[in-house]
Amino acid sequence: MILVTCELLIFFFFFFPLSVPLLLVGYGFGASFVALFAQLGGGIYTKAADVGADLVGKVERGIPEDDPRNPAVIADLVGDNVGDCAARGADLFESIAAEIISAMILGGTMSKRCKIEGNLFPLVVHSFDLVISSIGVLSIRGTRKGNPMAVLQKGYSITIVLAVLTFGASTRWMLYTEQAPSAWFSFALCGLVGIITAYAFVWISKYYTDYKYEPVRSLALASSTGHGTNIIAGVSLGLESTALPVLIISVAIVSAFWLGQNSGLVGGLFGTAVATMGMLSTAGYVLTMDMFGPIADNAGGIVEMSQQPESVREITDVLDAVGNTTKATTKGFAIGSAALASFLLFSAYMDESDVIL
Repeated sequence: MILVTCELLIFFFFFFPLSVPLLLVGYGFGASFVALFAQLGGGIYTKAADVGADLVGKVERGIPEDDPRNPAVIADLVGDNVGDCAARGADLFESIAAEIISAMILGGTMSKRCKIEGNLFPLVVHSFDLVISSIGVLSIRGTRKGNPMAVLQKGYSITIVLAVLTFGASTRWMLYTEQAPSAWFSFALCGLVGIITAYAFVWISKYYTDYKYEPVRSLALASSTGHGTNIIAGVSLGLESTALPVLIISVAIVSAFWLGQNSGLVGGLFGTAVATMGMLSTAGYVLTMDMFGPIADNAGGIVEMSQQPESVREITDVLDAVGNTTKATTKGFAIGSAALASFLLFSAYMDESDVIL
């Protein structure tokens, strides 16, 4: 996903240097258009199949989940791949495409004034992201004992550390200028703001969806008193979980703009672009965590349909619970990155409007 985006943008940059990056705005709109249908269509399909399978099996026939006698189970397993793999990949692809194009527009304007490589900087950053996400994935080693979420979290921590190092090196290499020798460090801090924002989103989503923490346990306790309290507690918990992400996004935008504005260059808006790059610098690994959910869910369905022993189903149930958490963290990550990317698109539009006027 990231590799194809970078290759296409590099192609356009070298063959149409005078028109880049304005010509690439259409590429970003195309990515958004595809993501709209993939996300909406895939999400509706997977939820309709899931609810339909549960209504027929559990409610009408009283048979277990993923029972082979329920043909809707196949649609449910397919829906996990359509909604949680293809749709989430399209969503993050759209965020990355919009962020790269917006950053190139803002960086191009600043490059003319400050003589830095602002155009190529987003491509260099995301090229490094491919490497560090691959290292993070390869660092994962499964064990028969222990919490699977802790194993995935360890890989994510390694990816975060590598992202900080490569981001700092990229800013020093591409954004150093004698006009403001310390400006690259300010932009590196903008990237650090984005990386911290990504980690915060993942942690918040994990807190509100992991069975080890209080929100899920309180919701399970509310379920024991009836359907009404379960619905009320679930809705209130969902509304509560949006408060911290909104505050974090607001603080991140203001902080990145301030750091860019005080870098010694005219780079307030470019600072927010760099922060968005930092947030998306671990997108490859986060998408891998998202894929873990459908794989574990489908494995549980296969175990049930093939009538494996109960001990096998217990193992897949633990993996499925962790997979639901990782899917939720990816949703939070994708929405947060999309919010920053949409802010960048409006900023790039205003920047180009000022140049034309």
